[in-house]
This record gives sequence, C-alpha cells and structure tokens, in this order.
Amino acid sequence: MIAIIDDGMGNLRSVASACQRVGLDAAITADPARVAEAQAVILPGVGAFGEGMENLRAAGHHDVLRQRAHDDKPLLGICLGLQLLFSWSEEHGRHEGLDILPGRVVRFPHHLTVPHMGWNQVDPAEPPSPLLDGIPPASHFYFAHSYHVVADEPAIVAATTDYGGGFASVAARGRVFGVQFHPEKSAAVGERLLVNFARIAGER
Repeated sequence: MIAIIDDGMGNLRSVASACQRVGLDAAITADPARVAEAQAVILPGVGAFGEGMENLRAAGHHDVLRQRAHDDKPLLGICLGLQLLFSWSEEHGRHEGLDILPGRVVRFPHHLTVPHMGWNQVDPAEPPSPLLDGIPPASHFYFAHSYHVVADEPAIVAATTDYGGGFASVAARGRVFGVQFHPEKSAAVGERLLVNFARIAGER
C-alpha cells in the first residue's frame, strides 16, 4: 500500500485520484504508524514551508519520515513535499526541514514572475533516474511554486527545469525522490511517473 500523508497542506484528493486512475493501491492517512508500515509513502503539499514542517512534527511524521529515508524505503515528495525533504528554507525566515537531502530552499530571483506556474519542460540528468523511466526527455509537467531547492550535492539532482536559469525539478537518492512539479496534474507523463514510483516500491 502507498500511504499519502495527510499533512493538512492540500491537494491530497488529486494525488489519490491520480494514483487510482493508474490502478495503484493508495490511501490518505494521518496515522504515523500506517506511514511507518507502508510499502511506499507520498508526501504531497502546497503552501508555506514553515507551516508544513509544523504540521509534520505535530502529527508525529517527522521522525517516521527520517527513519524511512535512513532505511531507504520508498518515499516521494511532491511540490512542497520535495522542499520539506531538504535541510532548510528561507521562506518567511529560516525554517529547518527534514534534512533527508542536503540543501536549501530559496525564492526565485525578484526579476522573475512568481509563482512559476504552468507547463514547463523537465530535462533528466544522465543516466536517467528510474523515476523517469519511459518518460521522453524534455517532457512537460505542471508547476506552481515560488521557491525552489538548491542541492548541496549535484549527484542528487535527477532533472532540471529552466525558469530564468536552471533549477532542480527532480531530486533522488536511493529510493527517496522529490519532484517540484505536480505529477497528479501532468496528464500521461505524470501518471507514468507515479507508476514508476510504484514499481520502484514493488507495488506494481
């Protein structure tokens, strides 16, 4: 079973619906015990970094997610969920993240329009991550964000996207993944990514 974490930060139903469309066994849960036991976990989210971390801590997910990452159990962060995997964010002051992946979250330069919203292409690194298996290079995914991650280790950047310069749009280390875009809103390529994640987790 794929556990979709209910962190109070929105878009849960759309993620669950996308999983159901491609036949994945996925369920929304706020129970840390179910998250700990799940075959795979999706951490979605929209909104502010600080509030997202407060919600994870209050619900008891902080330590569970860090332990899952330590044990290399499949984990996928989506949008804010990707950002929460990193060490810290500058959004509305400094906020500590899960520190599963090394790096920080920064705002796009002020000369760019934010949020970065709409369809944009994703350019995979070489060799391509298994999360992007079967997805053509330069495929377009749907974005909606004002902050982006800056990884401390280039090796964890699995794909980039150009918005006034390149930024990391997919991060990966072991079986921990994060995507800045919304696969649940990205039509066929987004559905393929969710299927790939399930296959990596042994759920498909």
